[in-house]
Amino acid sequence: MTLFSRLLTAFGLVLALSLSAPMASAQVNPTESAVNEDALFQALGTAPVSGRVTIPDAKAGTLINTENKSWAALQGQTLHTLSIVAVVGMVAILALFYLLRGKIRIDSGFSGRTILRFNAIERFAHWTLASTFIILALTGLNLIIGKSVIAPIFGEAAFGTLTAWGKIAHNYLAWPFMVSLVLIVLLWVIHNVPDKLDLEWIKQGGGLFKKGVHPPARKFNAGQKLIFWSVVLGGAALSYTGVMLMFPGEAGTAADWQFYQTIHALVAAALSAIVIAHIYIGSVGMEGAFDAMGSGEVDENWAKEHHALWVEEVKSTQERNTKQVATPAE
Repeated sequence: MTLFSRLLTAFGLVLALSLSAPMASAQVNPTESAVNEDALFQALGTAPVSGRVTIPDAKAGTLINTENKSWAALQGQTLHTLSIVAVVGMVAILALFYLLRGKIRIDSGFSGRTILRFNAIERFAHWTLASTFIILALTGLNLIIGKSVIAPIFGEAAFGTLTAWGKIAHNYLAWPFMVSLVLIVLLWVIHNVPDKLDLEWIKQGGGLFKKGVHPPARKFNAGQKLIFWSVVLGGAALSYTGVMLMFPGEAGTAADWQFYQTIHALVAAALSAIVIAHIYIGSVGMEGAFDAMGSGEVDENWAKEHHALWVEEVKSTQERNTKQVATPAE
């Protein structure tokens, strides 16, 4: 065989091997001595990149899993966009509503008389739930959009420190959040059962869009019931999926963990938007509303305009108690 024939044969063999290599379905072991960087990158689209581990969890040896590409795209693009739209969109809607409607005033003015709306235990449960949720929402939002929004502004070092502490806060504050969630269910579920009265409140828009309109309501109106059940159901979903994320061994496969993470992020974005609306109405959006969770006592005129039936119930109970005290037992 001539030298030319030998070279041609060798070239054909090399060409055949190079064309067949990308079609291989076997895993690439990066610890093999023959492996090089090019082979690893060629394998990324066709097979996982795995190594060896001595710990019981054999899955830890998988360095790169090709199935994670779609989840990474969802995390970095879709969830990133939805989170920004949910938060910024709600803020924009509320700002527009404030410009058009203004602050919802007490039509009859302050009476100077107050009525107890929430006791100390109810306010404690509310503020524990509210404060922990706000921190959880901010630290969770940072994990999704922080790298593209916060890091360019404050720098990589500040972003890294913030994220590290945020992760610790997220993991530990989840527990008081879950406890306070159970507490508000025990305290308020009886007052948040939907009834026919809620339909009338909805028909009149809760009096939010037209001055002088005050549909009757008991302790919680239809809007507050919607927020209550959104927080309870959304909080329950966040709690369950959050526990699965903290203990991935209980979640099952990697695909299960990714599913829980996606649900966790979507529910968090939706609930954050709802809570922002709740904060707006309870603070700058409605005159006298903050007192309900501030001191626990609200002005009587405010209560009559927004919760007339509840005021009647409280007055009736007070009158019965007064009569029982005034009438001596025989």
